[in-house]
Amino acid sequence: MILGLDISTSCTGYCLFDENGMQKIGYIDLKKKKTLIEKASFIKEALIDLSEKYDIKLIAVEENLQAFRPGFSSAATLMKLAQFNGVVQWIAYEVFKISSISFNVNTARKLVGLKIQRKSSDTTKEQVYKWVHEDNPSITWPVKTISRGRNKGQVVKINECYDMADAYVIAKACFNAEKIKSV
Repeated sequence: MILGLDISTSCTGYCLFDENGMQKIGYIDLKKKKTLIEKASFIKEALIDLSEKYDIKLIAVEENLQAFRPGFSSAATLMKLAQFNGVVQWIAYEVFKISSISFNVNTARKLVGLKIQRKSSDTTKEQVYKWVHEDNPSITWPVKTISRGRNKGQVVKINECYDMADAYVIAKACFNAEKIKSV
């Protein structure tokens, strides 16, 4: 079984994938954890829980962004994400005794057949979410009900769905890459 991770300091999406397809998908909410140590400890608990329930043989993670781009994350944010990515990969190694495989996001999307439309009015995150939703319509996505304002009572997907979708792409890309290697 493959564990795909979309690692972030606010929310880490995860997806378990094997020859029968997706087995589990979810997220680890880190927003209420203040320090890197608290976040890392919470991730470790979640990974230990997964290790006790599933026979994970491969761990795939989304590769760190390699360059600063104006208008996107700051250099400080990229550095913090890279540090946390390394910490989580170390924790995963400690828990599973497996070194992680890193996938470039564009390579992962190509491996699963996901093409981002640059001229679309949908953001990249929304396009990835929609693709995963179409690829696996059985996923029950977490939602919330808006409690005030003009959209009060409306049920909408939560932002963590995007992290879950990214983890799905990484897990499926890893599965497809392993399938290609074995041919």
